[in-house]
Amino acid sequence: MNALLRTGQPRILPYSSVSTHSVLVVAATAGELAAPAGWRTLVCGVGPVEAASTTARALALDPPAAILHVGIAGARTLPPLTCVIGTASHYVDLTVSESFAPHALTPSMPLVDALREALPNAIGCPIGTSARVGGTSDHAVEAMEGFAVLRAAQHAGIPAAEVRIISNAIDEPDRTKWHIRDACAEVISLTPRLVDIIAACVR
Repeated sequence: MNALLRTGQPRILPYSSVSTHSVLVVAATAGELAAPAGWRTLVCGVGPVEAASTTARALALDPPAAILHVGIAGARTLPPLTCVIGTASHYVDLTVSESFAPHALTPSMPLVDALREALPNAIGCPIGTSARVGGTSDHAVEAMEGFAVLRAAQHAGIPAAEVRIISNAIDEPDRTKWHIRDACAEVISLTPRLVDIIAACVR
């Protein structure tokens, strides 16, 4: 039983104690996570609050060498099953001044560059984070956890990247027309390749 289960509190470990081959794959739900095959996984929960708190707790307990955040996303014009690599992450729900808290961050560009080189058909663009469907009115792609996971990684000094598969049009109110099952299957199918790319960057 790990320290978190024994005590209910995360145990801070020195970064140097972690294998450089360690990759943590984070997704909002179990349905977006491939079965681990040499990598670690974390279900961070849906929405920015759950994602931030769960990810931060996991990183404090046992920090990996790199983080791959995966999942489904909505888009305005991209068709379902398009692969998107986040080039920036924007938290659109936060309206206070940047002097109080950041609204935007950049993922690890070496990871992003490696992913884009290996996946030339993927779209690279900023991904908006909002707790509300349709909350990112000025973003081509939106999800609910990206900024939270990347911000937790940034605080921990761990390189991270976000990769999404489009499941639906953001403005499609009929959820029977969303391609959630197929998009989740695509995330799971692509994950081993993504992990190999990330792992090669941190060895």
